Amino acid sequence: MSDDTTPKPTVFVVDDDQAVRDSLRWLLESVGHGVETFESAHEFLDSYDPNRPGCLVLDVRIPGMSGLELQETLAARAMAIPIIMITGHGDISMAVQAMKDGALDFIEKPFNDQLLLDRVQYALNEDARRRRDRAEKEVLLERVAQLTPRELEVMREVVAGHPNKVVAHTLGISVKTVEIHRARAMEKMQAGSLPELVAMCIACGLHQGKP
Repeated sequence: MSDDTTPKPTVFVVDDDQAVRDSLRWLLESVGHGVETFESAHEFLDSYDPNRPGCLVLDVRIPGMSGLELQETLAARAMAIPIIMITGHGDISMAVQAMKDGALDFIEKPFNDQLLLDRVQYALNEDARRRRDRAEKEVLLERVAQLTPRELEVMREVVAGHPNKVVAHTLGISVKTVEIHRARAMEKMQAGSLPELVAMCIACGLHQGKP
């Protein structure tokens, strides 16, 4: 069942060329996408709310703050919106740098309409996936917060693949105590099996350090 309270994804377009902005708006709206256009990076930053789902179609060369600089600013502010870079002739090296810095994709001008639509749809799907993952991680971390320090210790050891006897020896407690803490951790994490518990811990980073 869909959630009617979930905002509709928006394709944000940042390009200093009015003709490009108008063309992209027409193309994207023709297939039902919500679109907002901006002439500059600063204009986009002033209005962007990272809680809004969507993706960013960004010209790599714009006056003032460049596309690469906007990308860096978004990353510094932990605004993880998928970015598709638009590049002109001679901008491939900049596009490659953008990809290294986390851009999802880049397309060259003049671009094929269907190619752009395909890339945008991919970016929107990726944004939805990332948001689901973040929401699931938040739920798991809330469950982790309910564990006692000892339950957390036991869970870490169990998830690392250590048998109850080894966990007991490592923590200086009895095997029976390990079993009790393990069962309580499984219950609080709402894990139906050890593989499920392992998957949960991987999802929230507990397999490699503190969340």
